[in-house]
Amino acid sequence: MDESTPRSLLTGYQPLYAQVKDSLVKRIGSGSWKPGEMLPSETELAAEYQVSQGTVRKALMALEADRLIVRRQGRGTYVARHSRDETLFQFFRIVDLDNQRLAPTSCVLSHRKQRASNEQAARLNIEPGSMLHAIIRVRSLDQAPAIFERVFVPVALMPDLRVQANEVMEEEMYVIYQEIFGISIARASERIAAVSATSEEAKLLNLNTGAPLLEIMRIAYDVNARAVELRISRCNTDHARYAAEVN
Repeated sequence: MDESTPRSLLTGYQPLYAQVKDSLVKRIGSGSWKPGEMLPSETELAAEYQVSQGTVRKALMALEADRLIVRRQGRGTYVARHSRDETLFQFFRIVDLDNQRLAPTSCVLSHRKQRASNEQAARLNIEPGSMLHAIIRVRSLDQAPAIFERVFVPVALMPDLRVQANEVMEEEMYVIYQEIFGISIARASERIAAVSATSEEAKLLNLNTGAPLLEIMRIAYDVNARAVELRISRCNTDHARYAAEVN
């Protein structure tokens, strides 16, 4: 029996619904159910886990709150599939001065492979010197360049990751991770800081060198809490703001 086998997990100190939820998360993360695939019914899951249907329902409600599944009335429960709009709504926190959400466009400047520095390795929980995909891009808001961004992804997770340089990206990175590599981003942690624009950033964002920027350092995690991406975004906030809800 492996750790995701239903009968092997209902022996811990967590409530039953939490144990069922954890098992379902592991099965989604391992690819047992693909993005967009329908899960077994509550009755079937209750029989499989040897718990009540109410326990399964509570576990599914928790998964839905975490945006890992989508429940469609009369049609069933499905593994959540990232879309561009959903990804932006969940993870892109830049709004205009009237607090209206903004939809960026992205142009990749370069994509190469490099070895992880000690800091990058620590943030991604990998060994220093491990190979990373290093992507540099500029994101525009209302057709004006506003964000200089560096994205780092372990090559071991996505050996064949490719984005085309000098072209507008048609899809969000998290959609690419899920659709091509089966890796679903479930959450992200962010740290923000005030920084000054380098000469490269200033040129690309049409600013003066040393202009104030907002830096957002994000680590994105998959459904199994594995660090998948380190992203450093440096944003011109002359006409935009960072907005986050605190519960």
